[in-house]
Amino acid sequence: MTSSYDPRKKQKGAEKTARIPIKIVPSTPLPKPDWIRVKAGSHATRFYEIKHLLRERKLITVCEEANCPNIGECFGKGTATFMIMGDKCTRRCPFCDVGHGLPDPLDPNEPAILAETVAALKLSYVVITSVNRDDLRDGGAGHFAACIREIRKLAPQTRIEILTPDFRGRENTALEQLLADPPDVMNHNLETVPRLYREVRPGADYAHSLQLLKRFHEMRPEVPTKSGLMLGLGETDDEILQVMHDLRAHDVSILTIGQYLTPSDHHLPVKRYAHPDIFKAFEQEATKLGFSHAEVGPLVRSSYHAEKHAEGLL
Repeated sequence: MTSSYDPRKKQKGAEKTARIPIKIVPSTPLPKPDWIRVKAGSHATRFYEIKHLLRERKLITVCEEANCPNIGECFGKGTATFMIMGDKCTRRCPFCDVGHGLPDPLDPNEPAILAETVAALKLSYVVITSVNRDDLRDGGAGHFAACIREIRKLAPQTRIEILTPDFRGRENTALEQLLADPPDVMNHNLETVPRLYREVRPGADYAHSLQLLKRFHEMRPEVPTKSGLMLGLGETDDEILQVMHDLRAHDVSILTIGQYLTPSDHHLPVKRYAHPDIFKAFEQEATKLGFSHAEVGPLVRSSYHAEKHAEGLL
């Protein structure tokens, strides 16, 4: 299994780190319902302190890159999800607000700088994610492992969750790296239902993503696995329920489900705003299916309240 991405060829838009418009058929946006309310950053919290520290150390957070609606709340509490390996993704998923193009070379100092920041913030729990790096032989798994090692050295009390790409075409090498230096929680998001993969996650494969989670758990059964889904991309409730069944069948124990919010008019539109009652029903179903924890709600994101997801498992 190989990737169509060739780092030796100049990619369209490779010199741009900005969000390059994706051709989406214009439609009248759905009005946001009352239950979609975002907390703004406040000088009374650590919001601006965290932003200053991140800029000072030239670190990237997915909170900022993906326009997460919870950034005010999470930064205000002194927590963040760090995005390693740059801000240019080798894929172009039309729901995502992260820039794409030819990535910069890996920064060998990034793991140490990240660990120093985690230690300075005295974080008890940290989430590390990344862009897709299809240009790297191991998909960037070695860099994830280096970050884990450095954090263990400087902040041994910190629990580490990684939110990885699918490493498609490189999963054997990637798993070798991650199994040698495992995190406390292994997270890989399915994002949506298999029927919508070609539109929502071009370059990804539903069955492959499930198998990645299962293989990791089989090799490191003491490390809980986790995945997340979005509502509002055109899926049906029955399709979401089937994905939940598939996740449990592949030994995934932690689940997040949130509302998709389109970053701009150039991204996939919101097809529906699921009512809080629907999220509640999914949460109840997750309990019945045996998930150890399910964080479900309109503004839930994969790393939202992540420190609570693994309680009782670590």
